[in-house]
Amino acid sequence: MITFGGLIAAVAIMFGIVAAGSILPVLPTGAAVSATAVLAAHYSPLAVPVVIAAGGLGAYVGDAVTFAICRAGGEALTRRLRLLRQPWRLAETVRERLRRRPVTALLVSRLVPGGRIPVLLAAAIVGLSWRTFVVSNIAACVLWSATYSAIGLLSRNVFPQPWQGVVCAIIVVLVAGQAASWVEKRRARGAKDPAANVTP
Repeated sequence: MITFGGLIAAVAIMFGIVAAGSILPVLPTGAAVSATAVLAAHYSPLAVPVVIAAGGLGAYVGDAVTFAICRAGGEALTRRLRLLRQPWRLAETVRERLRRRPVTALLVSRLVPGGRIPVLLAAAIVGLSWRTFVVSNIAACVLWSATYSAIGLLSRNVFPQPWQGVVCAIIVVLVAGQAASWVEKRRARGAKDPAANVTP
Protein backbone atom coordinates (compact mmCIF):
# COMPACT_ATOMS: atom_id res chain seq x y z
CA MET A 1 0.00 0.00 0.00
CA ILE A 2 1.34 3.42 -0.97
CA THR A 3 1.16 6.03 1.77
CA PHE A 4 0.84 9.79 1.31
CA GLY A 5 4.33 10.29 2.74
CA GLY A 6 5.75 7.66 0.41
CA LEU A 7 4.13 9.33 -2.57
CA ILE A 8 5.52 12.74 -1.62
CA ALA A 9 9.00 11.24 -1.24
CA ALA A 10 8.72 9.51 -4.63
CA VAL A 11 7.63 12.75 -6.33
CA ALA A 12 10.49 14.68 -4.67
CA ILE A 13 13.06 12.10 -5.76
CA MET A 14 11.63 12.10 -9.29
CA PHE A 15 11.85 15.90 -9.42
CA GLY A 16 15.52 15.74 -8.42
CA ILE A 17 16.33 13.04 -10.97
CA VAL A 18 14.56 14.89 -13.79
CA ALA A 19 16.12 18.27 -12.94
CA ALA A 20 19.63 16.83 -12.61
CA GLY A 21 19.20 14.54 -15.62
CA SER A 22 18.07 17.48 -17.74
CA ILE A 23 21.45 19.13 -17.07
CA LEU A 24 23.69 16.06 -17.08
CA PRO A 25 22.15 13.54 -19.53
CA VAL A 26 23.12 10.41 -17.62
CA LEU A 27 20.00 9.81 -15.53
CA PRO A 28 16.87 8.02 -16.86
CA THR A 29 14.49 10.98 -16.56
CA GLY A 30 11.67 9.44 -18.61
CA ALA A 31 11.80 6.20 -16.61
CA ALA A 32 11.64 8.20 -13.37
CA VAL A 33 8.46 9.97 -14.47
CA SER A 34 6.85 6.74 -15.71
CA ALA A 35 7.63 4.85 -12.50
CA THR A 36 6.37 7.66 -10.28
CA ALA A 37 3.16 7.92 -12.31
CA VAL A 38 2.54 4.21 -11.61
CA LEU A 39 2.95 4.76 -7.87
CA ALA A 40 0.72 7.83 -7.95
CA ALA A 41 -2.03 5.99 -9.85
CA HIS A 42 -2.03 3.20 -7.26
CA TYR A 43 -2.39 5.81 -4.52
CA SER A 44 -5.07 7.86 -6.28
CA PRO A 45 -5.79 8.80 -9.91
CA LEU A 46 -5.96 12.41 -8.70
CA ALA A 47 -2.25 12.23 -7.81
CA VAL A 48 -1.18 11.67 -11.43
CA PRO A 49 -1.48 15.37 -12.43
CA VAL A 50 0.87 16.17 -9.53
CA VAL A 51 3.45 13.82 -11.04
CA ILE A 52 3.00 15.40 -14.47
CA ALA A 53 3.41 18.89 -13.00
CA ALA A 54 6.45 17.95 -10.89
CA GLY A 55 8.08 16.12 -13.81
CA GLY A 56 7.44 19.07 -16.11
CA LEU A 57 8.83 21.51 -13.52
CA GLY A 58 11.97 19.41 -13.02
CA ALA A 59 12.49 19.22 -16.78
CA TYR A 60 11.92 22.95 -17.09
CA VAL A 61 14.44 23.83 -14.36
CA GLY A 62 17.05 21.55 -15.93
CA ASP A 63 16.42 22.93 -19.41
CA ALA A 64 16.68 26.52 -18.16
CA VAL A 65 20.08 25.82 -16.59
CA THR A 66 21.27 24.05 -19.75
CA PHE A 67 20.01 26.87 -21.98
CA ALA A 68 21.83 29.40 -19.79
CA ILE A 69 25.04 27.38 -20.12
CA CYS A 70 24.61 27.20 -23.90
CA ARG A 71 24.00 30.94 -24.15
CA ALA A 72 26.96 31.75 -21.93
CA GLY A 73 29.59 29.49 -23.45
CA GLY A 74 28.23 27.96 -26.63
CA GLU A 75 29.55 24.67 -27.97
CA ALA A 76 32.98 25.03 -26.33
CA LEU A 77 31.53 25.19 -22.81
CA THR A 78 29.05 22.37 -23.39
CA ARG A 79 31.94 20.15 -24.55
CA ARG A 80 34.10 21.15 -21.58
CA LEU A 81 31.28 20.23 -19.20
CA ARG A 82 30.72 17.00 -21.18
CA LEU A 83 27.11 17.87 -21.89
CA LEU A 84 27.72 17.37 -25.60
CA ARG A 85 29.72 14.32 -26.64
CA GLN A 86 29.22 13.86 -30.38
CA PRO A 87 30.43 16.24 -33.13
CA TRP A 88 27.71 18.80 -33.70
CA ARG A 89 26.65 21.00 -36.60
CA LEU A 90 23.70 23.38 -36.71
CA ALA A 91 21.42 22.13 -39.46
CA GLU A 92 19.30 24.63 -41.36
CA THR A 93 16.18 22.54 -40.66
CA VAL A 94 16.76 22.85 -36.91
CA ARG A 95 17.28 26.59 -37.27
CA GLU A 96 13.98 26.98 -39.15
CA ARG A 97 12.02 24.80 -36.72
CA LEU A 98 13.25 26.83 -33.77
CA ARG A 99 12.25 30.08 -35.43
CA ARG A 100 8.84 28.95 -36.70
CA ARG A 101 7.69 26.36 -34.13
CA PRO A 102 9.84 26.51 -30.99
CA VAL A 103 7.37 24.48 -28.88
CA THR A 104 7.42 21.58 -31.35
CA ALA A 105 11.20 21.71 -31.73
CA LEU A 106 11.77 21.69 -27.97
CA LEU A 107 9.25 18.91 -27.39
CA VAL A 108 10.68 16.65 -30.11
CA SER A 109 14.19 17.27 -28.79
CA ARG A 110 13.06 15.90 -25.42
CA LEU A 111 11.52 12.77 -26.93
CA VAL A 112 14.50 11.91 -29.16
CA PRO A 113 17.44 10.36 -27.25
CA GLY A 114 20.40 12.72 -27.30
CA GLY A 115 18.44 15.43 -29.09
CA ARG A 116 17.72 17.87 -26.29
CA ILE A 117 21.11 19.49 -25.68
CA PRO A 118 21.96 19.96 -29.39
CA VAL A 119 18.59 21.69 -29.88
CA LEU A 120 19.08 23.90 -26.81
CA LEU A 121 22.56 24.76 -28.10
CA ALA A 122 21.07 25.54 -31.51
CA ALA A 123 18.44 27.73 -29.83
CA ALA A 124 21.19 29.67 -28.09
CA ILE A 125 23.22 30.06 -31.30
CA VAL A 126 20.30 31.26 -33.42
CA GLY A 127 19.52 33.82 -30.74
CA LEU A 128 16.27 32.43 -29.34
CA SER A 129 15.33 34.96 -26.69
CA TRP A 130 14.81 34.07 -23.03
CA ARG A 131 11.24 35.25 -23.33
CA THR A 132 10.48 32.87 -26.22
CA PHE A 133 12.30 30.02 -24.49
CA VAL A 134 10.52 30.56 -21.17
CA VAL A 135 7.08 30.48 -22.80
CA SER A 136 7.72 27.74 -25.38
CA ASN A 137 9.47 25.33 -23.04
CA ILE A 138 6.58 25.26 -20.56
CA ALA A 139 4.38 23.43 -23.04
CA ALA A 140 7.26 21.20 -24.22
CA CYS A 141 8.13 20.08 -20.69
CA VAL A 142 4.54 19.45 -19.61
CA LEU A 143 3.82 17.45 -22.78
CA TRP A 144 7.00 15.45 -22.27
CA SER A 145 6.07 14.68 -18.66
CA ALA A 146 2.52 13.74 -19.67
CA THR A 147 3.84 11.40 -22.39
CA TYR A 148 6.05 9.45 -20.00
CA SER A 149 3.34 9.43 -17.34
CA ALA A 150 1.01 7.86 -19.91
CA ILE A 151 3.59 5.16 -20.61
CA GLY A 152 3.66 4.39 -16.89
CA LEU A 153 -0.13 4.31 -16.66
CA LEU A 154 -0.36 1.86 -19.55
CA SER A 155 1.96 -0.54 -17.73
CA ARG A 156 0.01 -0.03 -14.51
CA ASN A 157 -3.16 -1.25 -16.21
CA VAL A 158 -1.45 -4.53 -17.11
CA PHE A 159 -0.02 -5.42 -13.69
CA PRO A 160 -1.99 -5.52 -10.41
CA GLN A 161 0.93 -4.75 -8.08
CA PRO A 162 2.60 -1.31 -8.01
CA TRP A 163 6.15 -2.69 -8.11
CA GLN A 164 5.32 -4.75 -11.21
CA GLY A 165 4.02 -1.68 -13.03
CA VAL A 166 7.09 0.34 -11.96
CA VAL A 167 9.49 -2.32 -13.25
CA CYS A 168 7.55 -2.65 -16.51
CA ALA A 169 7.47 1.14 -17.05
CA ILE A 170 11.21 1.44 -16.48
CA ILE A 171 11.98 -1.46 -18.85
CA VAL A 172 9.66 -0.12 -21.57
CA VAL A 173 11.16 3.39 -21.42
CA LEU A 174 14.76 2.14 -21.38
CA VAL A 175 14.19 -0.32 -24.23
CA ALA A 176 12.35 2.32 -26.30
CA GLY A 177 15.17 4.79 -25.65
CA GLN A 178 17.83 2.28 -26.70
CA ALA A 179 15.87 1.36 -29.82
CA ALA A 180 15.45 5.02 -30.81
CA SER A 181 19.15 5.65 -30.15
CA TRP A 182 20.09 2.67 -32.32
CA VAL A 183 17.90 3.93 -35.17
CA GLU A 184 19.44 7.42 -34.90
CA LYS A 185 22.97 5.97 -35.04
CA ARG A 186 22.07 3.90 -38.10
CA ARG A 187 20.63 6.96 -39.81
CA ALA A 188 23.69 9.05 -38.95
CA ARG A 189 26.00 6.30 -40.23
CA GLY A 190 23.98 6.07 -43.44
CA ALA A 191 24.14 9.84 -43.92
CA LYS A 192 27.94 9.80 -43.53
CA ASP A 193 28.40 6.88 -45.90
CA PRO A 194 25.68 6.92 -48.61
CA ALA A 195 27.48 4.18 -50.55
CA ALA A 196 26.87 1.77 -47.67
CA ASN A 197 23.13 1.93 -48.37
CA VAL A 198 23.48 1.08 -52.08
CA THR A 199 23.04 -2.57 -52.88
CA PRO A 200 25.01 -3.86 -55.89
